[in-house]
Amino acid sequence: MARRRALISVSDKRGLLEFVQGLVDLDFEIVSTGGTARVIRDMGFPVVGVSEVTGFPEILGGRVKTLHPRIHGGILARRTPEHLGQLSEFGIGPIDLVAVNLYPFKETISRQEVTLEEAVEQIDIGGPAMLRAAAKNYRYVLPVVNPGRYPAVLSALRAGVVEERLRLALAREAFAHTAHYDALIADYLGEFLGGRELFPEVLTLTFERKQLLRYGENPHQQAAFYQDVRPRGESVTSAVQRHGKELSYNNILDLNAALELVREFDRPAAVIIKHNNPCGVACHESLAEAYRRAFAADEVSAFGGIVALNRPVDQETAAEIARIFIEAVIAPAFRPEAIQILGRKKNLRLLETGELTPLTGDWLDVRKVNGGLLVQQADRQLIPYTDFRVVTRRTPSPEELAELGFAFKVVKHVKSNAIVITRDQMTIGVGAGQMNRVGAARIALAQAGEKARGAVLASDAFLPFADTVELAAEAGITAIIQPGGSVRDQESIEAADARGLAMVFTGVRHFRH
Repeated sequence: MARRRALISVSDKRGLLEFVQGLVDLDFEIVSTGGTARVIRDMGFPVVGVSEVTGFPEILGGRVKTLHPRIHGGILARRTPEHLGQLSEFGIGPIDLVAVNLYPFKETISRQEVTLEEAVEQIDIGGPAMLRAAAKNYRYVLPVVNPGRYPAVLSALRAGVVEERLRLALAREAFAHTAHYDALIADYLGEFLGGRELFPEVLTLTFERKQLLRYGENPHQQAAFYQDVRPRGESVTSAVQRHGKELSYNNILDLNAALELVREFDRPAAVIIKHNNPCGVACHESLAEAYRRAFAADEVSAFGGIVALNRPVDQETAAEIARIFIEAVIAPAFRPEAIQILGRKKNLRLLETGELTPLTGDWLDVRKVNGGLLVQQADRQLIPYTDFRVVTRRTPSPEELAELGFAFKVVKHVKSNAIVITRDQMTIGVGAGQMNRVGAARIALAQAGEKARGAVLASDAFLPFADTVELAAEAGITAIIQPGGSVRDQESIEAADARGLAMVFTGVRHFRH
């Protein structure tokens, strides 16, 4: 009986010594290419070079070495009399196992200084071809792309039977790996076409599993966390967890919401998120004071919330956070003394992002619906004060204008219908996720109470009727910011003028469903 043959060509050498040792012990003949062959020889194992099998040298600087009938015929042949006869006729030996992982394209393009030419040279051709061929012929050939599979493959070979389930799993992994690899290449090359095509006819998304989660939104739902293979800025995905227990599904959602809001501000800022909505937001020259004010905005809702800060956490801020139960804190950094204080809370999750930038390169907002995806540009629109349009007789004071800008940044991150009341760069009332806008206004104004006098109001979309303006005026609101665009805008403007309110239109809506 002819010896079985394994073709091995790997850029990832993890576990290679033990794998080759196991195959040699099982009397496999090892066939390999250039660098991998040298490594295997240096390990002390006999190896047959691909050129010895093909009778043809590697050419074009190594671009062509395995693309040959003596390789692909050996991989693709079924073990039928017809196919085995043809192999015999042409002097081709069957190949029973293909262990291949591909050129490190992802690692190459992760280098900031990489050129297009360097990246192109790391596009593997022969590797995907061999893997796909082996996966197609999985009933007879074992395609092994993941070094983590080596022990299971060796165990099955030693047992003398490789079950169909393992063969199918290996084939699926191979096809998933090559599909992922090609999608990454397509995404990278698209950057050189003078701008990303927003909505291509075929959408390929490349993500890798970061971790399995204990469960999803609810304990009966299974869940996992996937990360973009090409991080495009500071995010929950790229953050380093410095302390605390494992993140949950809901933690990740809330951390993302908190981080996206806090990065909107230039001044030191604190955000407290509960169930994906901000319950407290504040800016102040002192980070600790910003946090104190964000907490004071809604002390009841803050309990068990998620905190985001846009400055490194110092001792004073850490001491304030430690006063109540908080699920997680995300910030650019934690000072050693802050880690010491917050580290006393065993389960408190601390995530460090590095210095925050206002925007990231992650332009895509994707929502799964039953049977499809909704894809849109992420809402990164920033409206400078100079673009606000005053529509009332009274012009906002410079202080009101700054407050309106703060409030509009916050309302952009509140579930629609959304109304936010702020004063002194601090939220004092938030109405979120209501079915009508005046209902959201009632909730926000009731929460603000007497503090609404002299405060400002922000709406994420236009005010369809004058009722919200009238409620705001009764509560003591002095200025309103909204996108405008209702057929009844004039009624709202007249109601504001009649009550001495200032109102500005932004022309930009921020629905958040």
